[in-house]
Amino acid sequence: MSDPHDAPPSPGTAVGRLLSRRQAGRAAVDAEAPAATPKGGSSAMLQRLFAGIETPEPLLAAFANGMSTLPGELGDMGLRLQSAQRSADWVSYGRAMRQLIDKYIRTIEQESPDGQPDSLRLRDLLRHTLGVTVASLLQNMPELKDEPARIAADLQLWHPGQPLQPLELRLRELSHQIGVRSDGWQEQQELLLSLFDLLLDNISELLDDSSWLHSQVHAVRELIGGPLDRDSVEQARANLREVIYKQGLLKQGIVESKAAMKHLMGGFIERLDGMAVSTGEYHDRISSYALALKEARSIADLSQLLQDVLQDTGRVQEQALQARDHLGNARREVELAEQRIAELEQELREASGLVRTDPLTGALNRRGFDELLERELARAGRHAHPLALALIDLDDFHQTNDQYGHAGGDAVLRHLVTVSRLLVRSTDAIARIGGDEFVLLLPETPGADSMSTLLRLQRSLAQRPLPLEAQRVPVHFSAGLVQWQPGEDADTLLRRADAALYAAKRVGKNRVQAA
Repeated sequence: MSDPHDAPPSPGTAVGRLLSRRQAGRAAVDAEAPAATPKGGSSAMLQRLFAGIETPEPLLAAFANGMSTLPGELGDMGLRLQSAQRSADWVSYGRAMRQLIDKYIRTIEQESPDGQPDSLRLRDLLRHTLGVTVASLLQNMPELKDEPARIAADLQLWHPGQPLQPLELRLRELSHQIGVRSDGWQEQQELLLSLFDLLLDNISELLDDSSWLHSQVHAVRELIGGPLDRDSVEQARANLREVIYKQGLLKQGIVESKAAMKHLMGGFIERLDGMAVSTGEYHDRISSYALALKEARSIADLSQLLQDVLQDTGRVQEQALQARDHLGNARREVELAEQRIAELEQELREASGLVRTDPLTGALNRRGFDELLERELARAGRHAHPLALALIDLDDFHQTNDQYGHAGGDAVLRHLVTVSRLLVRSTDAIARIGGDEFVLLLPETPGADSMSTLLRLQRSLAQRPLPLEAQRVPVHFSAGLVQWQPGEDADTLLRRADAALYAAKRVGKNRVQAA
């Protein structure tokens, strides 16, 4: 019965692979060092070697001899160990051992706590990425959409020790094809956006200057001009749906009002026509009464004639009064119809986004800013992105108004918005929420970057004084800057910004105070 310690290691382990390579050279080892191989098998040999652990030279010599029997680079490493051991150069022996550990022993695959090697875990992760994520992104590419699934299936069959070059080549080719087509996707998107922008240009040319549709066109242009994200597109779609609904109400109201006006005017014309006929008959009868008057011979004849004239005149007068009442009713109904149309048009203007923009400066107004802030707060909370907000108040604005009038003050407000838009990103937004108070919203901007943006805006305004009445008027502002904290709502954020602005005003003008 064999010793259980003599059972050979499993060939699937690293030690088993190392010993299997040694079997081919075992005969040569026995020939060169017969005294080092005791009778009784590998178990007895190991017991004898480790029995002299207090004197490690025999153990190190046996390890060097065993390494020298291996083929290739491992055998060369064993020869170096043999040479160092024979010359007792233990420094060189230790250096060779460190190289062996770094290059070979540390690469022996260790099992993770769940019992699965890391290479297999990485294989499964790559397979899931290809088969699910990449494949879903390539659904619109028929020539590529099946390749990630095929590579993922082949990865499922791969195990450590098998060659990776075929899979590597296929992955590299797939990455190359995706890169080549991504340029085409980007170009196609840009072409579609430019086509859409050209269509909006044509629509704008067909509209008069007072049309509320300009605000719709402006909102869509701002959307396609900036980076497209799901929240912005969804909000724009909801706004356009509201506009379409209001447009349907307006169209229906106009059609009904026109029909009512047409009916009323048609009835009035019929009454006028009847009045004309009655009036013609009345004139004819009056003419006959004039002839009868000349031929009258008695008071009784005159009395009957006068009674007939009064009776005919009364009928004509009654018809005139009815026509007047009908005309008054028609006028009131027309006025009500026009009022309803005006109300529908006002609702349509509100739905189209006109009231979300300040008509003087083109910046967002309070309603537009509130909607944007709620969206950005939700997005920052969802993705854990930073969000900065600056409350801006113009310095000495009332003095500018007193010196240059309201036209000069309006020019200062427009100048601030124009310069701000030159410096901020397309994802940033400026809104006018008061007479000379503005809010600058900076999504995905940490504290240091947001402070740099405000200081850069102050410098830019100082370098661009506003020309007013042959003078160059400097424009300065003070600001309170805050960073959004997770869980903070819009009101709390604005209150903190207002407190920071008050602190900046208290310290002095042309200041930026961070909360």
